[in-house]
Amino acid sequence: MLDGAPIAYWIGFHVVVLVLIVVDLVVLGRGEESSQTRHNFLFVLFLLALATCFGIWIGHTQGRQTGLEFASGYLIELSLSIDNLFVFLLMFDSFGLSPAAQRKALLLGILGAIIMRGVFIFTGIALLERFGWIQYVFGALLVIAALRLLGGKKSGSTPGPAKWITKWTQRWSSNPRASFFVAVVAIELVDLVFAVDSVPAVLAVSHHPFVVYTSNICAILGLRALYFLLAGLLHRLHFLHFGLAAILGFVGAKMLLAKWVEVPVSISLGIIVVIVLAATAASLIYTRTSHA
Repeated sequence: MLDGAPIAYWIGFHVVVLVLIVVDLVVLGRGEESSQTRHNFLFVLFLLALATCFGIWIGHTQGRQTGLEFASGYLIELSLSIDNLFVFLLMFDSFGLSPAAQRKALLLGILGAIIMRGVFIFTGIALLERFGWIQYVFGALLVIAALRLLGGKKSGSTPGPAKWITKWTQRWSSNPRASFFVAVVAIELVDLVFAVDSVPAVLAVSHHPFVVYTSNICAILGLRALYFLLAGLLHRLHFLHFGLAAILGFVGAKMLLAKWVEVPVSISLGIIVVIVLAATAASLIYTRTSHA
């Protein structure tokens, strides 16, 4: 057993992750543009279905509560990962990287993110188990992150430290030899910044290491395919930042008030789903009416 889950679960999960990364590397990005779009779409759908089946399996083997915690963590991380794509799009535009170079940079970024998330998650859980007051620190960080998202949206710029990273990368955009390396470093820095928000957010709904870790990794696995699938649509998600701010604010308040107010994970999941759907629907309706 490793942190409550059999070692076989951890080994099996990482074997599947490795296979999916190989499929992403070998299959996606090859052929004509139309076939690439179709492959990206099918791969994203497959990963969503796989994550759903995995969550059902966790619920069956570990209990309904744990399954709902996985679903909540996965949805939180997936929503925040989409926000990462905005920053990646800005960086790649400033560098002028080709689609092939972007794929390589994103792949290396995802591999680094898997390692970084593991470190953050296990460190965060260890701190929560040893120092109970840490949850109030995490809760405060999430509320601050929510306010930062709202502030960045109002000013029309990339919110928070990610804006500084984007500006820093622009200094190297005129150097083709340095661009790819700096782009990879920038992706890792951006993921580090977002991990400070996303990991505590998932820890607000679960303290199970296996659940928190697998929900994070499942969400970021399809980030590369999702980027190329949504690159032309990201500018239409006008209200995504408001939705993400609401999610971070909600889970932050949940951590801060946990001693006095207990919110069942099923209610948390329902609130997160409603926020995501509302932000997406509002964005699509606004885009449609503004172009009518």
